[in-house]
Amino acid sequence: MLVRSCLTSASETANPPDMERTNIAKTQGSMVAVVVTHNRISELRTTLDSLMVSLPHYLSAIVVFDNASKDGTEEYLAALKAENPLTDVIRSEKNLGGAGGFELGMRHAVSAYDPDWIVVMDDDGRPEPDALAVFHSQDRSIAHGWGAATYHPDGRICEMNRPSINPFWDRSAMLRSLSGRGRAGFHINSACYDGDAYVPVDGVSFVGFFISRSGIERAGYPDGDLFIYGDDVLYTLGLRSKGGTSLFDPNIRFEHNYSTNSVSDQRFRPLWKTYYHYRNLLMVYRLCSGWWFGLVFPIVAAKWFFKVRFHSGQRLHFLKLLCLAIWHALISRTSVSHDTVLKW
Repeated sequence: MLVRSCLTSASETANPPDMERTNIAKTQGSMVAVVVTHNRISELRTTLDSLMVSLPHYLSAIVVFDNASKDGTEEYLAALKAENPLTDVIRSEKNLGGAGGFELGMRHAVSAYDPDWIVVMDDDGRPEPDALAVFHSQDRSIAHGWGAATYHPDGRICEMNRPSINPFWDRSAMLRSLSGRGRAGFHINSACYDGDAYVPVDGVSFVGFFISRSGIERAGYPDGDLFIYGDDVLYTLGLRSKGGTSLFDPNIRFEHNYSTNSVSDQRFRPLWKTYYHYRNLLMVYRLCSGWWFGLVFPIVAAKWFFKVRFHSGQRLHFLKLLCLAIWHALISRTSVSHDTVLKW
């Protein structure tokens, strides 16, 4: 039984009902972890340490995509690979962003290992000690993708990794959003994390996302040209739009050592990130809203242009990047080199 009851507010529902699960003695088949890194060697060390304990029982291999790191990561990974051949390192001489790393890392994992499952994560996100064992302890064939419950190191739910429901595909999520709850209306709430029920979701982050080979056959691979921001949501929404299913399992726990930005600072630092954020976010809105995009677009565009007030001293640069982002999203242009964005 799949339930959505915990998507309502905690005041409206008790803890979601338990779901009967069939314990299976064997594992789900082979699994490869894909980790993307860029100049965060200390975080990468912690993440790889957490994964190494799962070799070879729960993981067949660990694929690390190094996005042109220059902080000693290259030397560290070379030594690690020599020590443990199940650590597979791909190094790019150019920074291709998280999206580029996930696309090429997943492609390599499939071609080199032919796994039944791939689990993806950033270098600062990692499974808690029993997370992979929990995944393998249940029958996962009922979904193409699975999302983990992701927390900050201090135990708080990591908001940026909270799975979402597309309100244009789900009437109750739309009503919650329109009733004034905003983002909370179409993201799963804390009751989902506290229960044991599997929750159907549409958008899942790439910190603790498990994708099956049948899911890859439906959804393909992430769009590496997106560089950063929104590549995970676009990919998992694309999986759902092609008839795939994703479930959130609160018992699979990941840690994300991610520092939130100050709510008082509305700027992107550095400013070039503005381009990727708004271009990719508008593509998310278009995929989500479908025929409603004609109504959604002017509303979100007006909201974004109003943010120029936060960019004193850089307003012309902000407006240029925002206009380019909107135009390229509308014409589906993602093949813009990062060097070009930096020049802008």
